[in-house]
Amino acid sequence: MIGVFDSGYGGLTILKQIRELLPEYDYIYLGDNARAPYGTRSFECIYHYTLEAVRYLQQQGCTLIILACNTASAKALRTIQQHDIDPQQVRVLGVIRPTVEVVPSLTQTGHVGVLATPGTVASDSYRIELMKQNDSLTVTQLACPMWVPLIEAGEHESEGAKYFISKYVQEIVRRDPKIDTLLLGCTHYPLIQAAIDAELAKAGGRRCTSIAQGEIVAQSLKDYLYRHPEIEQRLQKGGECKYLTTDDSDKFADAATLFLGSPVCAMHVDY
Repeated sequence: MIGVFDSGYGGLTILKQIRELLPEYDYIYLGDNARAPYGTRSFECIYHYTLEAVRYLQQQGCTLIILACNTASAKALRTIQQHDIDPQQVRVLGVIRPTVEVVPSLTQTGHVGVLATPGTVASDSYRIELMKQNDSLTVTQLACPMWVPLIEAGEHESEGAKYFISKYVQEIVRRDPKIDTLLLGCTHYPLIQAAIDAELAKAGGRRCTSIAQGEIVAQSLKDYLYRHPEIEQRLQKGGECKYLTTDDSDKFADAATLFLGSPVCAMHVDY
């Protein structure tokens, strides 16, 4: 079984793309909504929360777990991989590495922007990983603390949201007008990608393309399973998906519909 973990709802955008590309597998989505957001928490806290989720998903029968949370991928993934799991029993993957692997081939100017949560930006993970791919890149990062709350409140199409979308997009373009590839480093942001693109168009000058993670991560997972048949053969193939949350299940189901575009049934869990 494939586990997909996020601190909240954003990972549903990753799950949606994965299931569209790989519908035959069984999935469990776990949202730690009761303790979200992770973006402003300390490294130790995020690591502890993420490890709890990984161990819980492993207990549920997951032999492959995707941390569909940029903050968890940035602050907890490597430590968990190196110190807390047996790779013979379970594999844990993140969303940052597969994303940065494709970005250098997309930029023509060598100037890349990253919009993300404060926690992801503070970790500097995207810049570090992008420079590993191509050390000649110029990477500009900007934290967007208002976007996730607005999206989760269902207010991302409001006038207030438009103000903050414009504010952050205009700011990163001002910091580096040569940016031609803008990475959306949070799994919530696909819900406002059209508005982001509209603001990029208003900025004028050089054409800039925004890049979301869902399709990239899904294709990366497909490639990973092809390269690791010993993992792929252990996965259940019933095409089913369970939705679990540490918060109220009805609240989660209502919000999940916003991210998935279809209704779901969720269950509350404690771990």
